[in-house]
Amino acid sequence: MRKLIFGMNATLDGYIAAPGDDLGWSGGEGPDSSPGAELFQWWSDRVDATGLALYGRKLWEAMSSHWPTADKQPGATPAEIEFARRWRDMPKAVFSSTIDKVDWNTRLVTGDAVAEITRLKAGDGGPMDIGGATLAGAAMRAGLIDEYVIVTHPVLVGGGTPFFTALDGWVNLKLVETRTFPGGVVLTRYETRR
Repeated sequence: MRKLIFGMNATLDGYIAAPGDDLGWSGGEGPDSSPGAELFQWWSDRVDATGLALYGRKLWEAMSSHWPTADKQPGATPAEIEFARRWRDMPKAVFSSTIDKVDWNTRLVTGDAVAEITRLKAGDGGPMDIGGATLAGAAMRAGLIDEYVIVTHPVLVGGGTPFFTALDGWVNLKLVETRTFPGGVVLTRYETRR
């Protein structure tokens, strides 16, 4: 059985995007931005270790608008070149009923997301990462998330897209890792207790 991991950058007040899908609070995506190279490398290493990435449409559109060709951009750093290669090579599935074409080692899933994620979890292979608030929220409500990775940035935005969705019952978690990055960014990793 494959492990399903939900990990995203989040604000201290629990949002993965401020109102208007604003991500400016995260300091950008590049290795030269705050909190810098160390966190960027951590995310790159996660991509490299992912057996299959599951994306909702909005996150897919954000990632696929930049990373497929980021290594070809003037001034691309070695870290950006490595991330772009890793991202292109990583197997991906995009869950959407509004797009009809995906590229870069990706397949499109238009049917029942929870049923497909359940099927994928039952199979063999490396860990699966899930991203995107709507898709991850559906998996959360269905009890499919095995691990939560929250990379908390020291900022309050007051609203936006929450990391966690409303649930029908409690989910007990076990803290398995904490790590501090430059700029006061704190990673916490929790496993779901079953």
